Amino acid sequence: MSAPTPSFGLVIVGDEILSGKRADKHLPKVIELLGARGLQLAWAEYVGDSPERITATLQRSFASGDVVFSCGGIGATPDDHTRQCAARALGVELELHPQAEALIRERMQDTAREQGVPYEPDRPDNIHRLNMGVFPKGATIIRNPYNKIPGFSVGSVYFVPGFPVMAWPMIESVLDAQYTHLFTRDAYLEKSVIVFGSMEATLTPLMEQVEREHPGVKVFSLPSVDHPTWGRHIDLGVKGAPAEVDPAYRTLLDGLARLQVKLGPELVRP
Repeated sequence: MSAPTPSFGLVIVGDEILSGKRADKHLPKVIELLGARGLQLAWAEYVGDSPERITATLQRSFASGDVVFSCGGIGATPDDHTRQCAARALGVELELHPQAEALIRERMQDTAREQGVPYEPDRPDNIHRLNMGVFPKGATIIRNPYNKIPGFSVGSVYFVPGFPVMAWPMIESVLDAQYTHLFTRDAYLEKSVIVFGSMEATLTPLMEQVEREHPGVKVFSLPSVDHPTWGRHIDLGVKGAPAEVDPAYRTLLDGLARLQVKLGPELVRP
């Protein structure tokens, strides 16, 4: 029997997101990156710059067995806690990763050349920058194509910077290097129909019937009261693997016909 497809999760760290100073862009992008590969995001969590909350969130992530991407908080300023919290969640020490050190020093040399100044490895600010390569013991680096400052992973939890220009290529590289065997293995499909003039309570027994008779799919109901085109309606459908969605959708349509409700457009979303 083949192993089940792991779930994918996302952790977004930073007070600036929760305060509204910055709008999160990671959630829609990660959904897009996964969807392009036939994968789906199962869950996401936002957490501020509280070490206790970050540690608790990461403990759950490590224990889940899911593939988790954590964005933000891996720098070396006082409000960056993710590296330390990851070590605490794992119960291991922090250490300067030798590959990370080499890449950070390489970046510092590049910067010195660009500025036309000599590279001074023992200068206090350069020594401080090496903290960005201090990871939990046993971590593996994630290369950063933007400025060479790496992220890291432990098991199936991957830590990348909060900057989208760095984070998104790093997440793509992880997916394409580690999880190609999962791409489109469980291709995902949604089929739904717009239902007019009905209430969710009326449709619930039918929804329960569809899930009972087709356990491989999920039924969804998305009501709207002020849609610019359809007005008040319910977007009612099923989602899952295509081979399972098609017969479940037929069961749904048959049930709607028996209820004699008014139907609008049918929608298909890969």
